[in-house]
Amino acid sequence: MCLDVSPAAGLAVFQDLVRVSDAVFSNLCGDVPEKLGLKFADLEPINPTIVCCSLSGYGMTGPRAAFPGFDYMVQGYAGSMSITGEPNGPPSKTGLSAVDFASGFAASLAMLAGVHVARRDGIGVDCDISLMDTALSMLNYLVTWTGSRGYEPSRMPRSSHPTLVPFGNFPTADGWIVAGGSKPKFWERLAQSLGRHDLLVDPRFSTFESRLINRDALTELMDSEFGKQPTSHWLRILEDADVPCAPVNTIAEALVDEQVVARQSVFRLDHPSLGEITHVASPIRVGTEPARIYR
Repeated sequence: MCLDVSPAAGLAVFQDLVRVSDAVFSNLCGDVPEKLGLKFADLEPINPTIVCCSLSGYGMTGPRAAFPGFDYMVQGYAGSMSITGEPNGPPSKTGLSAVDFASGFAASLAMLAGVHVARRDGIGVDCDISLMDTALSMLNYLVTWTGSRGYEPSRMPRSSHPTLVPFGNFPTADGWIVAGGSKPKFWERLAQSLGRHDLLVDPRFSTFESRLINRDALTELMDSEFGKQPTSHWLRILEDADVPCAPVNTIAEALVDEQVVARQSVFRLDHPSLGEITHVASPIRVGTEPARIYR
């Protein structure tokens, strides 16, 4: 339903909805909810348990509250583009709108928490969620490293881990594979799976610290081994050895992955004018009953 709350009649309809609702959600610039009267202080007289959730680019406060929010720009502001891409290439955004999606989840979690509190305590609340705050939260340990010890994160070659070696993408005879030795047992299994038992006793690669120092040399050796066989061969070998690994699928390949198919994570529906349409299922699964697909 489209509703213009500017005229009195539209505002009256909106207020009627507020009286019988749990929450009001807005996806506007951070200064707009107050201008439109969408904050808890505005709606409390109508419904004292209403939860008002705002999802904006930069939040309801601060010098950029009125700025429109775009995932791309927020990735620039938050610093994540500076650590994405190849070391000698330009800074890059993620391949999808990760901040947009993560912010939606953050907003839904905040709103559910707000509704719980309102039902428990009998009073509503404002939820102020922003793309910027979400993007910063996704930096996680890099914030701690940088702010506490002056660490300078940088772009890593082939999406490799900044401290765990080996852990990244490796070219095979017909594509790419992601593999890693994030723990001593995984490193041992990985080296053995490659048929390179000698790497385990090589002082350059015997510890986490030495492998980090000699990252380039180890990567070159692993590239040589992985390049001898196709991805399917290495997946079979590494999975049998319980080594963390995965293919670098295309989107089309991901849609037919056996795990995706088994969990019905992708489904198809007939559209009256567009024909068969492919949809991705909600990742939120609650209870034992499978989600219903309404046709």
